Amino acid sequence: MNNLPCIPSSAPFTLEQRAWLNGYLAGLFADANGGEIATRARSSLEEKKTEPLLVMYGSQTGNAEQLARRLAKEAEKRGFSPRVMELNAYASVNFASEQRFLIVTSTWGDGDPPDNAAAFWQHLNSHAAPRLDHLSYSVLALGDKNYSDFCGAGKKFDERLEQLDARRIHPRADCDVDYETTAKQWMEGLWSSLEKVGRASRLSPIEKESAEIAGTGFSQLLLPTGSEPGKVPDPHYGCNHPFPARLIVNHKLNSARSAKDTRHLEISLERSGLNYEVGDALGVMPANCPALVNDLLQALGCDGEEAVSNARGRETSLRQALLTSYQITQPSTDLLRILSERSDDAELKSLLAPACRADLDKFLDGRQVIDFLLHFPSIKFTPADFVALLSRLQPRLYSIASSLKAHPGEVHLTVAVVRYERHGRRRQGVCSTFLAERVEINQNPLPVFVRTSHSFRLPSDDDRPVIMIGPGTGIAPFRAFLEERRAIGANGRNWLFFGDQCKAHDFLYREELEAMLAGGTLTRLDTAFSRDQSEKIYVQHRMLENAEGLWTWLEDGAHVYACGDARRMAKDVDTALHEVIRKAGGKSAEQAAEYVQKLKTEKRYQRDVY
Repeated sequence: MNNLPCIPSSAPFTLEQRAWLNGYLAGLFADANGGEIATRARSSLEEKKTEPLLVMYGSQTGNAEQLARRLAKEAEKRGFSPRVMELNAYASVNFASEQRFLIVTSTWGDGDPPDNAAAFWQHLNSHAAPRLDHLSYSVLALGDKNYSDFCGAGKKFDERLEQLDARRIHPRADCDVDYETTAKQWMEGLWSSLEKVGRASRLSPIEKESAEIAGTGFSQLLLPTGSEPGKVPDPHYGCNHPFPARLIVNHKLNSARSAKDTRHLEISLERSGLNYEVGDALGVMPANCPALVNDLLQALGCDGEEAVSNARGRETSLRQALLTSYQITQPSTDLLRILSERSDDAELKSLLAPACRADLDKFLDGRQVIDFLLHFPSIKFTPADFVALLSRLQPRLYSIASSLKAHPGEVHLTVAVVRYERHGRRRQGVCSTFLAERVEINQNPLPVFVRTSHSFRLPSDDDRPVIMIGPGTGIAPFRAFLEERRAIGANGRNWLFFGDQCKAHDFLYREELEAMLAGGTLTRLDTAFSRDQSEKIYVQHRMLENAEGLWTWLEDGAHVYACGDARRMAKDVDTALHEVIRKAGGKSAEQAAEYVQKLKTEKRYQRDVY
């Protein structure tokens, strides 16, 4: 009997790795034991080989990343060997040897790729972009129809890959914020297309190890949770099944004379099993304003007891559906289209043309569903028809403002309460007023879940300096960062840029920050209060004033973080950062752009923007 050494099943290798090693050992001992054994081992290996599949994502808040990882988990079950990575990691990929390529990406800003996909987009549009005529691909795009360039990043990647001669094997899917159905349909049609792609010559599993993928299977594919990659997601509490938490503190941070209303909220996670890291977000599932629901019922001529289906297809009352299932402020495109058709309103019809999206956005600013119902009183809807024209009510994500090490069993938020008047009616933010006014302390449950962010993390090296730029509620994650660094005894220096309207009324967390400054946790604190002088001053101006110091910190290896408004603040801060590097670093505009891109690639420039 031949004695052939083999790798035991308990060894820490994947199935493919173990098969490859056993095949190698069979070949190594073939001379001693005969070629037949080696042949059998090689045949066994061929049967176990799987087809390589490259899955890359662009993700700003974590949705696209989690979806990509769960997609890869299902691909693994179907006989593929997936690797998952962010699009900016393209330099580690030998595209010449790839045959199957999937992109899952969200869109940031005005149709731009997320930060962890921007470098790949630049590469695809550079002279170094490869020809990809051997590559088969498909794109899953995530977006929000309320923005003019819906799924812009996904569309751009899809078109550019085609221009580089890659072969689209499955049509791109463009997902709205309520993406489950569209994403599932895309995936269901994907597998047969992938299986038809010619089998590729593969590297050994030792050379090309399969990635560890998060997820518990296809049943969890579309259920985002706050679990880390490689860990089994919490099977209980997540986006589709939030934890009924308790609000324990609701404190106004602005003075009584402020024009703003910013709340510090503390929420108990006791007995939830939920954990989070600084940099993560808390998802909150709000309920709509009861007064606005009453206005809608009156405009519809309903009493609220009519039976309709909620967003999950279950029967409920119209009142309950409007309170907890549907978005009743921002009108859906379907509702606007029906109104334009039934009313024969020329202006509305023209605004709904694809080329007029920017004009439509301006027109809709401050207008809500109730305005259209009151403007077209002759157009009647049955309760079932009306809710069918509404979008699903979505959870709101807030940057976590606390460290779990400093506040065990709790999570803190910093929330700006939105209230304004427009077109003769008082408007209010759905979730901000829900948190500030309608959730009672230690009374009604507050549905929450944790959304993990893998692209907004403190440096692993506690000695690294950190620069934080967070005006207004953008200070939230940096309060958490500072609490975390203090709790773990990190030696790295910390520099915070904070701004708001008035120092006397809007200096959020002033006592805490000044105590951290006095205690050494905070090394530098630079503030910009825009209305304390005739000329408005913002955080980007303070950055430029401190260009030399910022450049020194950057050259010392500092990590830069920005949090706040995506459309204005984030762009202004980014422009200021380029100018700081150009001015203090003595670089050209092109060199400054390369320096910033290097910061992003090295995860030293991260943004939490909304």
